[in-house]
Order: sequence, then structure tokens, then C-alpha cells
Amino acid sequence: MKVLVAMSGGVDSSVAAACLVAQGHEVLGATLKLWGGSSDSGCCSVGDVDDARRVAQQLGIAHYVFDMTEAFERSVVGPYVAAHAAAKTPNPCIECNRHIKFDRLLERSDRLGFDALATGHHARVLRGTGGRPHELRRGADPDKDQSYVLSMLGQHQLARVLLPIGGLTKAAVRARAAELGLRTAAKPDSQDVCFIRSDVGRASFLGERVELHRASVVDASGTEELGAVDALELVTVGQRRGFARAPDGRRRYVKSVDPVGRTVTVGTAEEVATLAVALDPGSITWTHLPLDDGAAVVAQLSAHGRPTAARLIGGADGPVLRFGAPVRPVAPGQTVALYDPADPDVVVGSGIAA
Repeated sequence: MKVLVAMSGGVDSSVAAACLVAQGHEVLGATLKLWGGSSDSGCCSVGDVDDARRVAQQLGIAHYVFDMTEAFERSVVGPYVAAHAAAKTPNPCIECNRHIKFDRLLERSDRLGFDALATGHHARVLRGTGGRPHELRRGADPDKDQSYVLSMLGQHQLARVLLPIGGLTKAAVRARAAELGLRTAAKPDSQDVCFIRSDVGRASFLGERVELHRASVVDASGTEELGAVDALELVTVGQRRGFARAPDGRRRYVKSVDPVGRTVTVGTAEEVATLAVALDPGSITWTHLPLDDGAAVVAQLSAHGRPTAARLIGGADGPVLRFGAPVRPVAPGQTVALYDPADPDVVVGSGIAA
């Protein structure tokens, strides 16, 4: 099989490529040039491209760099900035997967005659047979599972995607890289937004692109002013850091952010907890078939959040997730991944909190 491997310059995609070579596939490595500015983290730095190229040389496969900076700016960076300006908290990695890796790159792999596109994500694809749908499943390593950031994939993508390391633990991936002598064997995992330099930070990055506004901080009742923040665009619903404790010593969390009234509302864990999360109806994607109204699901509210039982209820303004017990608020703009309660390893779809 002819396989195009997206090589980010990290150990996971390096070992993914190595696994495919060992299986006898015809493999070509491709690194995406996504960010036109400088970068010192993620998968956009010059060093990452060099690491991917060197690993490809070690594996004896060809390596190319595909320039997708315009598409990345249009589909990921621009919406990221606009979302923060609207007091939302986007997930740029998911949007990169949605619009770049599993859309434009997948289309390019098709045009170039590849049979499949592979990545180094820690998740698994189970091929459907006899008319059964393909399944996207959690990775074997629960601490590194990345099914959440792939929850926007549908049947079309799953039919063409390979995830060679999904059945391995991170320790096994590193051991395999070390055994092969790959230069990325001990390379740290990427943690930050790839287009924001660590020495610049989110505040400076956004401040160069949108106006940041000072906002009042009020208590959960909305009657007592507790202070102010310099930029409401940097505040996330559910955030705790930066806000004083309540008079009784309990921690306070952000309940809501109002960009029009320029107000940030905070409260104790009990005051900000919610029993429902509305989903943007235009953001819903189904990995399997669409769920019926009232269907039981297991919802994961963040990349490393605790799976929570819920029901997906249709509404006039769009679907709503209703929980059996209060949960911490979900920031508008964040993706909610949905799993099958009969087999909580199986992704059934996703949506973005409204």
C-alpha cells in the first residue's frame, strides 16, 4: 500500500512512519509548513522540519514539505483570533485537524495517488466490514489518548486514515524510537499552540491582532463588583487562576464572559456548575450515524477531561447535552467529544459548545 505519513518532527509520527516501513508499505513523509511567522513550539518550527527530514533519511524514505500557510491562516489562526475577540475559547489543534490535516492534506494525498494518510495520533481506527461503519476508538495509552482531538472525523476520513501507533503506549513508542536510533526518541512532547511563541505569549499575540478590553469582575449574583481584568478576551469560562477566593476561602471560577457588557462573572464551584451544555448546531459531526433525540452518550468536555454520562436532547436552538449531575462549565468554543456508553472507547461524534 502507498501511504503518505504526516511527519511533525515528533517521536510519535516518526515511529508511525517506521511502523509502516517495517510492514512493507511504500511510504513517503510529508511535513506541513503551516505558520508563516516564527515558532519555538508545536510542529511549526524550523527544527521540527529538520527533525522530520532527518528521520525520513534514517528510515530510507522520501520527505517533502507542503506549504499550507495560507490555508492555516484562513482556517485556523484567523478563526482563533476572532473567537477570542468574541469571548470564546477555541481549540486550534482540532480546527487544524478538521481543516488542514484531514481535509486539505487528505485531498492532496488522494490527488497524488496514495492509498492512505497516516498520522502519529494516539487513537485507533477499527475497519468496518460487512457494511458496518468504521470506528474511531481511544488510544491504548489512556494518559496519551488523542481521540478527543480527532472526534470531528467522519466515515470518509476514517476510510482513508491509518493511525499506526494507536495500539502502543507512549513508553513503547519511545522505546521503539530508541531501538531504531531515531533522533526524535527523547524529544519532549509538544504542549503549546504552535503559532504562539513561548516568549511572546497569548496576550501579546492577540493584542497585536485585536483590541483587548478591560472588564469588570462581578460575583455570581451580578450585584457585587469584585475587581477588574485587563483583557476579557484572555479569560476562559471555568478559569480559576487570577481570581481571588470567596470570603469563606472557597475558590472562585469564571462562570461567564460578556464581551458586550464587558463583564466577567465568577463564582464558587457550586455556583458555576451546570447541568446542561448547548452545542452549536452547525458544528455537529458524526463519526457513526446521527444519534436519536434523547440518546445516551458519554461526553468528554476537554482533551483530558473526565468522561461524563449525559443525554443529547434536541431543541429549537440546537442540541443540548444534559448531565445527570452538575459539571464545571464548558467554555463556548470548546469541543465536546461524544462516546458510546455501551463501549466508551468508541467515538460517536462531537460538537462545539455554544
